[in-house]
Amino acid sequence: MALAQSGNIMVGAERSELYLNDLKGKSVGVVGNQTSILPGMNNMHLVDYLLSENINVAKVFVPEHGFRGQADAGEVIDNSVDEKTGLPIVSLYGSNKKPSSEQLEGLDIIIFDLQDVGTRFYTYISTMHYIMEAGSENGVEVMVMDRPNPNGDYVDGPIRKEGFKSFVGMHPVPIVHGLTVGELAQMINGEMWLKDGIQADLTVIPIENWNHSMPYSLPVKPSPNLPNDLSIRLYPSTCFFEGTNFSVGRGTYFPFQVYGYPNSDYGDFEFTPVSINGMAKSPRYQDQTCYGVDLRNEPLTSKFTLSYILDAYNRSQEKDKFFTNWFNTLAGTDELMKMIKAGKSEEEIRASWKKELDEFKKLREKYLIYN
Repeated sequence: MALAQSGNIMVGAERSELYLNDLKGKSVGVVGNQTSILPGMNNMHLVDYLLSENINVAKVFVPEHGFRGQADAGEVIDNSVDEKTGLPIVSLYGSNKKPSSEQLEGLDIIIFDLQDVGTRFYTYISTMHYIMEAGSENGVEVMVMDRPNPNGDYVDGPIRKEGFKSFVGMHPVPIVHGLTVGELAQMINGEMWLKDGIQADLTVIPIENWNHSMPYSLPVKPSPNLPNDLSIRLYPSTCFFEGTNFSVGRGTYFPFQVYGYPNSDYGDFEFTPVSINGMAKSPRYQDQTCYGVDLRNEPLTSKFTLSYILDAYNRSQEKDKFFTNWFNTLAGTDELMKMIKAGKSEEEIRASWKKELDEFKKLREKYLIYN
């Protein structure tokens, strides 16, 4: 299921005329994974391209899911060596989310090039935050290679509140923030969200021939459990199920596109989570038939909605066990859970965050690169 691509979009990494000269003679670190490719050059990896141009790539840093994108969500990524290039790989997931001074030693610049999906709880932007912070603290320049946001055509959801900062909620932004990583990096710097208000020595390499109204079909899965365009469009809404006792389809080939529970009263659609290598090792309700709702016919223009989570909560026969503590962490607030439990409608819940969302939209205007 793919979107029609608009125009001849060039991602930042493809615009070598804007950055190669700045990298020559420098020791370079790259934050990359399987999405760090140049689509117009047969999906050549950025690291391979830089090496072919005699750029001194000294080290590769990898986020959640690893360099080749084969690790399940939350799986510990070990430090290793890239078999193709022999470059040392430093994991930025698990206990070491922020590069240490020792890991940055000798580097002049660190490039961030990851394909984000435009939601506050997708952890690549948290990795970017820590890269900017560590770079600022250690005198290392930061270059963000920008890529389109497949959910970048709108802004929605509650703003993360004080007291709810986490690796799935680093910034006081809504769930769907409507920014590319380059625009968000500028906002992080401009609003002084790094520790102690420090600012990174930041360069953004912009996308060409793209704006926020254009759809964008990702050439590579951004992570193992977002396998297609529809999963990415539904993700802002269906990720909430990770904070409930429902399955959101991990352990199937259509995660984040269904939801259900092992009880035939919960819907006509059936699915059975199983262990799938590289996607889900021990999914919730493994080998149990779940009953619920199939969202695979939802339109690719889908936007953030509370209707799925409200439907599941209303169907639930054990409402006291429906939510887990993780729900508030994902929501970035405890107000959403309270309002759902109080029986509020989607319209009433949306009204509660409208003022803050409108304020964020005004703030966002300051940092937009692609009007």
